[in-house]
Amino acid sequence: MEKRIYNFAAGPAILPEPVLKEAQEQLWALPGVGMSILEISHRSKTFDKIIAEAKEGLKSLLSISDDYELLFLQGGASLQFSMVPLNLMVKNKKADYIVTGSWSKKAVKEAKRVGTVNIAASTEEGNFKRIPKQEELKLDPQADYVHFTSNNTIFGTEWHKEPEVRNVPLVCDASSDILHKKIDVSKYALIYAGAQKNIGPSGVTLVIIRKDLLERSSDSLHTMLNYKTHVENNSLYNTPNVFGIYIINLVCKWLNGLGGLDGMYKINKEKADILYKCIDESGGFYKGHAEKDSRSLMNITFNLASEDLEKKLVSEATAAGFDGLKGHRSVGGLRASIYNAFPKKGVEDLVSFMKDFQKKNG
Repeated sequence: MEKRIYNFAAGPAILPEPVLKEAQEQLWALPGVGMSILEISHRSKTFDKIIAEAKEGLKSLLSISDDYELLFLQGGASLQFSMVPLNLMVKNKKADYIVTGSWSKKAVKEAKRVGTVNIAASTEEGNFKRIPKQEELKLDPQADYVHFTSNNTIFGTEWHKEPEVRNVPLVCDASSDILHKKIDVSKYALIYAGAQKNIGPSGVTLVIIRKDLLERSSDSLHTMLNYKTHVENNSLYNTPNVFGIYIINLVCKWLNGLGGLDGMYKINKEKADILYKCIDESGGFYKGHAEKDSRSLMNITFNLASEDLEKKLVSEATAAGFDGLKGHRSVGGLRASIYNAFPKKGVEDLVSFMKDFQKKNG
């Protein structure tokens, strides 16, 4: 088998090796089924069990109560930018959006097609280097909901505590940090997340919606854009991403084997601390993009003194087996995405490479 390299890509991203190996072993035929997971019907008893286990795995990891429904949809977070306002912006036809990066800006664009959007706060002026403080939020108590993006892959910032919104429903795009730690789901009205960072492969979008919110979904909505459609059909109104949900089930089992999300968070904290320490102790050779109190544990962004030096590092890093380090064009520099499945040794090896690169080029 070809040797695996270190995958720092922002998404689709690294998957746990035990999950990949189990999927590989069962790809030819599921035990006792005689068919591949890629071939089975989404209406079969085999898949009924898989989707039920995937739901229960997520409920267990996040301590999700029976007040919520879990959906496995398609279209990525990008479709949720539209589904959220279409289903929820119905009482007063207005919502608050907190803008902390490119993805929340895209969410705003779609919401404006449905109703009035109030930008409760934005950190765009400083190129999204930080998360706004609670006292900066200009929230409308009459808003139908408040929307925020929990982690910003491009800029390397992350909310370490949810914004306080009182009685207004809180909606979160958690695509790039879902399952990296335990959160209190009861604080949220709706959480959505593309699977391709921490949950599984691309092509599945997890939606966790509080049941009372379903009353807002109008029967006049297009069928596939109505949350009630998918709740009533157990995410099976159309053919779902069977393989993706199967992998989600395996990922949940892998996470439980690590001690759940508390165990995962401890590992994630250790990994990020190792890399941030290298950046902070480099004497300015490496400069972090995000302000320290807003730093992401999932996406670590940093720059060097010149673009030429950055290109040189990326080129040499790629040759050494560190892939996907080039930063997004909005920030430039480098970005190391170290999601749940990324190994601690990979971070340690990258730090050794970075220190050696600094010695040669500092």
